[in-house]
Amino acid sequence: MYAEERKRQIASLTAVEGRVSVADLAEKFDVTAETIRRDLTALHTEGVVHRVHGGAVANQAFLTSELPLDARSRSASGAKNAIAQAALKYLPEHSGAGIFLDSGTTTAHFAGLLADHVAGRECSIVTNSLPIALDLSTAGLNDVQLLGGSVRAITQAVVGGTALRTLALMRADVAFIGTNALTIDHGLSTADAQEAAVKSSMVTNAQKVVVLCDSTKIGNDYLVSFAPLDAIDVVITDDDAPETFVAELRRNDIEVVLATT
Repeated sequence: MYAEERKRQIASLTAVEGRVSVADLAEKFDVTAETIRRDLTALHTEGVVHRVHGGAVANQAFLTSELPLDARSRSASGAKNAIAQAALKYLPEHSGAGIFLDSGTTTAHFAGLLADHVAGRECSIVTNSLPIALDLSTAGLNDVQLLGGSVRAITQAVVGGTALRTLALMRADVAFIGTNALTIDHGLSTADAQEAAVKSSMVTNAQKVVVLCDSTKIGNDYLVSFAPLDAIDVVITDDDAPETFVAELRRNDIEVVLATT
C-alpha cells in the first residue's frame, strides 16, 4: 500500500472511530510505529486529524449532518441540470455497456435525461437509488438493476452487505458518482460509512469514474472518504468552481468539465 493511500485510510478511520492509537494502526497496516507517527504528524499538519499522545483524534472540521433528499434536490438545481447535461457525453457508445449510477440528487438529474439517450441501445444500468431505479424503469428502460439491501430513509439509497457482495461480482464501463464533498486532501467524502462503502465499490469496479459535483460541495469535508483523487477520471462541476481548485484537479491528471449554468 502506498503512503498516501495509507494516510487516507487513517484519516477515514479516525473520523469514523473518533480516536486511533499508533499501536493499533501499526498492526492494522503492518508498518512500524515510527511510520504511523510520521503519517499522523503529516495529517495533523494538513488539518485532517488532531495529534495527541499515543495516537490521534478526529478533527471536528469534518461534517456529519445531512439534509433530507427533497431539500438537497432544490439546492443548486440549475447547476445540477447543467452538470447532468454535460455528463451525457460520457455515456458508453457500444452495445452491451454496463453503467453504475450512484444515489444522489445530481445523479438523479442525470437519470432523468438517460432514457432518451440510451433508447434502442443495449445497456445495463445498476443503481442503489430507489427513486432513480423507479424513474428509469418507468421510462421504458428494460435492464435496470436495483441493488438489494437496507434503505437509508434520508437518502433513499440501498446500502449494506448484500449490495456490496453484488457489486463485488460486477464490472461497469463507467460509474457516475455523486458526492457530498470534494477536497484535494480527502478526495470524495460523504456522511455515512455504509453509503460510502457502496460508492467506493462502484468506483473500484468501474473502468471510468465520472464524478458529478456542483461547486457548493467543493472544499467541504464530510466524515468518510470513499475515493482519493487518483481514483477519479472526470469531475463535472459548474462554472462557479474556484479556478485554483480546478487547476489543482487538472494537475492531478483529472479531466475537469465546467458546465455553464
